[in-house]
Amino acid sequence: MVGSALVREAEKRGVYTLLTAPRSELNLLSQTAVAEYLAEHKPDQVIIAAAKVGGIHANSTYPAEFIYENLAIATNLIEASRQAGVERVLFLGSSCIYPKLAPQPMPEDCLLTSPLELTNEAYAVAKIAGLKMCQHYRAQYGLMYHSAMPTNLYGPGDNYHPENSHVIPALIRRFHEAKERGDKDVTIWGTGTPSREFLHTDDLAAACFHLMDLEDPPDWANVGVGKDLTILSLAELVAKTVGFQGEILTDPSKPDGTPRKLLDISAIKQTGWSPQVDFAEGLAAAYQDFLSTLTQGTARL
Repeated sequence: MVGSALVREAEKRGVYTLLTAPRSELNLLSQTAVAEYLAEHKPDQVIIAAAKVGGIHANSTYPAEFIYENLAIATNLIEASRQAGVERVLFLGSSCIYPKLAPQPMPEDCLLTSPLELTNEAYAVAKIAGLKMCQHYRAQYGLMYHSAMPTNLYGPGDNYHPENSHVIPALIRRFHEAKERGDKDVTIWGTGTPSREFLHTDDLAAACFHLMDLEDPPDWANVGVGKDLTILSLAELVAKTVGFQGEILTDPSKPDGTPRKLLDISAIKQTGWSPQVDFAEGLAAAYQDFLSTLTQGTARL
């Protein structure tokens, strides 16, 4: 999802020769394969958008895979980029790197000040490692390696797996299928009270290229929208977007995760970037993309 948004943004700008490597062509978990690929193609810039991602269920169920695969992707690409003479690297982290009880909104300097949320600790540790690698490579080698910390993302090309997807695609699929079956209600995980913010992938892509254009970017910068809503409010908005008219129930026996995750985006806004996609419009477009991929048989289910 993020990779395709970056490609769209690069093509819109029209000044880049793009190198993209599908999983069938390049195994990012292989140190040798990554080193050989970068040595052969010698790009001058690399954006590390690849990751093993998922929602609260996937993070809680597969922590070993989440920490190993994300650590491997980060360490392989950052070190191989250095060896290949890559001039600039942007590593994409996640808002879950910040402490469970971080101040709200979360500034960049609250990193590592208190414990992480346990349900996504494995993923967060891997992302913190990638961020710190870029910071230390920049300090020791003088390389312009830096990071962007996006909030929760949504947009075209999302993953709609019933167990391993993030909250917006999961809700889109569940409400759509409930509407198709004529269900009277849909139950969401947890109490519905945690708050989250959501950023369209096109806004993230624009932010990434904006940061790559800066002469002296911060070591890492939050990328979000600066406002949030509760999971229950989100569910109500998704239900309205999809056209589901039944009741929305909560299941407090399921975990809520971090109570609130709102990014402080003042640092990147001071450099001249701000989000542009209206959430309601972006959500409607995401649902239409889901319907289109269902019809075409290309939905990631």
